[in-house]
Amino acid sequence: MPTIRPLTLLAAALLPLSAVCAAGNDDPATGLAVDITEWEVPWAESRPRDPWYGPGDVVWFVGQKADYVARFDPDSEDFERFDLPEGAGPHTVIADETGAWYAGNRDAHIGRLDPETGAIEQFPMPGDSGPRDPHTMAFRSNGDIWFTAQLASQVGLLDRDKGEITLFDTDTPRARPYGLVLDEKDQPWFTLFGTNALGTVEEGAIREITLPRDNARPRRLAFTPDGMLWYVDYAQGYLGRYNPEDGAIDEWRMPGGGAAAPYAMGTDDRGHVWAVETGNRSNNRFVGFNPDTESFGEPVPVPSGGGTVRHMFFDTGTQSFWFGTDANTLGRARLR
Repeated sequence: MPTIRPLTLLAAALLPLSAVCAAGNDDPATGLAVDITEWEVPWAESRPRDPWYGPGDVVWFVGQKADYVARFDPDSEDFERFDLPEGAGPHTVIADETGAWYAGNRDAHIGRLDPETGAIEQFPMPGDSGPRDPHTMAFRSNGDIWFTAQLASQVGLLDRDKGEITLFDTDTPRARPYGLVLDEKDQPWFTLFGTNALGTVEEGAIREITLPRDNARPRRLAFTPDGMLWYVDYAQGYLGRYNPEDGAIDEWRMPGGGAAAPYAMGTDDRGHVWAVETGNRSNNRFVGFNPDTESFGEPVPVPSGGGTVRHMFFDTGTQSFWFGTDANTLGRARLR
């Protein structure tokens, strides 16, 4: 298996990339800072994306353009690839003790990979017409999987024991459910990227939550430990907060302004919110936000440029966000 060793570079953009590091400056006003390391994925132009830090302290990710699921060992820095059926178009992977579960976005199925044998079990989307594109997934506490289907304008639930999928339709046509997270009660929350709304499933139906700006297009979302739901507005460069208890919405303009295009986002166990500004494809930037002070930290450039950082996963044990880039790297943004 290929082994990639990290190099600390003073000017990462001027040197070939195997693994590179960049550091953010400590900001006394917010306490926000990260150190970023990237490893070059050994399969060229495969669009590694949507990592998941899983059992065994390994990082799972998919190659969207090359039909694979892979795992990376941060200690040995080894990559291992598992090929999927041609045309699977994997979009996201989540992992537990039963294996690595991927969204077969282009082949209308959710798949379970057994890493011990390489065997794949597929759960096809119901129906035989129209878009059926599983997108972003999250485990319930019992192991069942909620997921979005963007072009189908649906949200689904896979009952793993029965092998059955239930789908819920949005009221708004072409609402494009995108990012998805679960709250502590296993209730799904998601963005509706085709309109200015968030959504959730209550009493067997999708409830849409309209955001105050007509042109807002929320893309990813995450909860902070206090139960607040945060989202990024990709279209106009805002970070937003929704209070599920009273419906209040507050928003802050990202440091990159209207052209920031915040995409990947997440929250850490300190109650801080993080997003990646992707408006400049050659200079994606990690940006942290402290809700207590309502202030952003200093943006930290992704050393490879990033192309686009689409999703990220926070692991408490490593105190790190793990992410993939369109520059064909796997990255770690470690909190200071």
